[in-house]
Amino acid sequence: MKKQLILILAFLFAIVSLAKADEGMWIPGHISKMNYTDMQKLGLKLTPEEIYSINNSSLKDAIFQLIGEGGSGFCTGEIVSQKGLLFTNHHCGYEAIANLSSTESNYLDDGFWAKSLDEEIAVPGVSVSRVVRIENVTEKVLEGITFETPESERDKQVAERIAEIEKNAKEDTHYKAKVKEMYQGGEYYLFVHEVFGDVRFVGAPPSSIGKYGGDTDNWMWPRHTGDFSIFRVYMSPDGLPTDEYQEDNIPYKPLHHLPISIKGIEEGDFTMIMGYPGQTERYLSSWGMEYKMNYFDPIIVRLLGEKLKVMKSFMDKDDAIRLDLADTYAGLANGHKMFKGEAENLRNTDAIQRREALQNEFTTWVESEEINQKKYGDVLVNLEESYTKFGPITESMIYASIGLIQASDHITLAQQFKGLQKQLENKDDVSKSIERLKKTMPSNFEGYYPQIDEEIMRTMLKTYAMDIAPENQIAFFSEILPKEYKAETLEESIDEFVEEAYEESIFTSEERMNEFLEKPKAKQLAKDPFVILWDALISDLMGSQMEYLGIMDKISLNERQFIAGLREFQPNEAFYPDANSTLRLTYGTVKDYDPRDAVHYHEFTYVEGILEKYIPGDDEFDLDPKLIDLIEKKDFGRYADETGSVPVCFLSNNDITGGNSGSPILNGEGHLVGLAFDGNWEWLCSNLIYNPELQRTINVDSRYVLWVIEKFGGATNIIDELDIIE
Repeated sequence: MKKQLILILAFLFAIVSLAKADEGMWIPGHISKMNYTDMQKLGLKLTPEEIYSINNSSLKDAIFQLIGEGGSGFCTGEIVSQKGLLFTNHHCGYEAIANLSSTESNYLDDGFWAKSLDEEIAVPGVSVSRVVRIENVTEKVLEGITFETPESERDKQVAERIAEIEKNAKEDTHYKAKVKEMYQGGEYYLFVHEVFGDVRFVGAPPSSIGKYGGDTDNWMWPRHTGDFSIFRVYMSPDGLPTDEYQEDNIPYKPLHHLPISIKGIEEGDFTMIMGYPGQTERYLSSWGMEYKMNYFDPIIVRLLGEKLKVMKSFMDKDDAIRLDLADTYAGLANGHKMFKGEAENLRNTDAIQRREALQNEFTTWVESEEINQKKYGDVLVNLEESYTKFGPITESMIYASIGLIQASDHITLAQQFKGLQKQLENKDDVSKSIERLKKTMPSNFEGYYPQIDEEIMRTMLKTYAMDIAPENQIAFFSEILPKEYKAETLEESIDEFVEEAYEESIFTSEERMNEFLEKPKAKQLAKDPFVILWDALISDLMGSQMEYLGIMDKISLNERQFIAGLREFQPNEAFYPDANSTLRLTYGTVKDYDPRDAVHYHEFTYVEGILEKYIPGDDEFDLDPKLIDLIEKKDFGRYADETGSVPVCFLSNNDITGGNSGSPILNGEGHLVGLAFDGNWEWLCSNLIYNPELQRTINVDSRYVLWVIEKFGGATNIIDELDIIE
C-alpha cells in the first residue's frame, strides 16, 4: 500500500497536467481560451481567426489531407504557392513516385524535377481535401440519449442522426461531409470538405536524400533525411474540384498558402503543427496498454518480420521487383519497427505506471460520492476483467487474420467467388457475375508475383503452425492438411498444400483464372486450394467471433464511460479528443532532450552529419556524388545559418502521430519552417500516453528542403514560385 501511495504522489503532477502546453491534438476553431493563452506565451503572433476561420482566409485553408485510392487519408500536405504547389513528405509520396517509376524512368532512385507545368505528371488514385468548416453537432446527435439508454438503441439513434446531418451538410453543394466521433462517443463533430482528384507530381529528391538512413534511421535521432516531395493540385477552369485528371484543368488557386521562412529558429522558439493525425488511444486503461505490450504488438512484429524477410530476399535479386514492392515494403517495415518500439517502451518505461496512478486517483474520486459510484463504480473493474479475457482470445484471431488471411495477396479473392459458387451450385444464371469478375480480375494480377506470394504463404502457414498451440489452431491444420496432404510432418503437409495451390489454383494464375471464367464450374471452385483454406478460416473465425465481439462491445462501452468520468473528475482541465484522421492543431517549442543517462541530444542536425553516415554502395547510406560535392564545397547560398552550415532536421515537442507525416511545422507568424515526418524511438508509445521529457517530433528543416531543390535539383522554377521570408 505504501508503494502504491508513493507511485500516486510521484506521478500526480503528470496526472493533473493532461492538457498542458505541448500536449494534445486539438480541433481548430474549438480550442479553449486557455490553449490560446498558452500559445501566446510561447510565442504565437496570430489571432484565432487567422488560424481558423469559416468566412475569411486562414491557415486551415492551406492544410490538405492526402487520400488514397480506397478513400482513406494517409498523410498531410500544405499549399505553399498561389498556384497550388503542395509540399509533403517523401515517404508520403513514395507510393505515387514508385508507381510512376520504371527501370527506364526511375524517379524513386534518381529523383525528378518538373521544370514547367507541362512536365508535371498526373498521379492516378491520389486526391487531396481541405476542411471547409467544422461544427460541433453533439447536441443534435445525442439529444434524448442518456447514461441509461441501452447500447443498441443508442447506436441506432446515433447512426440515423449522423446520416441526416451529413445529408443536409452536402445538399446542393460539391462538398463532402462526415460526422466524426470524439471521446469514444462523448461528442460528435461535423467536418465539411472539398476534395480535389487531379494531383500531379512536381518534384522529389532521389531516395538517397528523401529516404536517407532507411529503416536503420527510421524513428531515430540524430536524423539526416530530406523527407519531402512536391505535388500540385489542379482544379477545373471554373474553379471547382474534379474527380480525376482532366487536360484542361488549371493549377488550384488557394484561399491561403504558406510563406516559407529561412530566417531560422532556435531552441525554445514557438512551433505549431496543423495536420491530420491518424489514431491515438490516449485514454486507454493500463490493462489496454498491457494487452498491447503482451499480445497485439509482439504478434504483429513477429508476423510482419517474417513477411519482410521473404520480400527483401526477392527485392535484392531483381530491380524491377524492388521498385514494384518498394512502397509496400517500406510501409510494413515502418509498422514493424513502430510496434516493436511501442512494446519495448511500455515494458521499459513508466508509461503503464503513469496510467495506473491516474486510475487510482479516479477510483478515489468515484468512491467519494454515491452518484459517482452509481455511474462509474464498475468501469475499471469491467475493463480489467474484459482485457484479461481479451488477450488469449485475440491471439489466435490475430494470427489467423494477419498470418493466414493476409498470407497471400489473393486469399481474399476466394471470398469474391463464394456468391458465384452458390449460383453455380443452384444452376442460376451467372452471366452478370462472370461479367463483373472479368472486369475486376485483371487489376488483381497487375504487379502480382506468384513466386513471392507462394513463399510468403508457405512462411506464414508454418509460422502459425509453430506459434499457435495445436488445440487453438483452426481445423484446417488438424483435419484438412493431415487428411488431404499426407506427410510425415505438418511442415511437409504445408509444403504439399502450398505447392498444389500455386500449381493448380485459379487464384494464382491469370491464365487459369481466364480459363475458369470462360467455363466456370462449381466443383472446380469447391476443390480449389484457396477456397478450401478460405472456407476453413471463415468457419473457425465465425465460431469464435461472438465471444470476441461481446468483449469488444463491453470494452468500448466502458472506455466511453471512463473518458466521461475523467472529464467529470477534472472539470477544470481541457481534454483533447483522440486523433481520428481529422484536422488537428498541436503546439510546442523547438526542444532538445536527454534520452538516457549521460546522453544529450541537440535539437539540430547539419549537412556535415550526412557525410559522417555515408557508406558507399549501401542501400540506406549511399549518397549522390553531387550532394557530397555541394557539402564539401560549402555551396550553401542563403540557406546556411549562423554556424555557416545548413540545418537538415530539428526536434520539437509537438504532439503528433501517424497521418501527421508531411504536416507543416510553423513559427509564431504562421510561416513554414519545416515538415514534420517522424517521432523518436525513446517514446514510441506516444499513441497511448504523452511524455514531455522524452517525446519529440522530428522535422526536416525548410532551409534544407529549399537548398536541395535549388542547389541539388536545379529547380529554380520551383524556388521562384515560393514566397520565401529571409
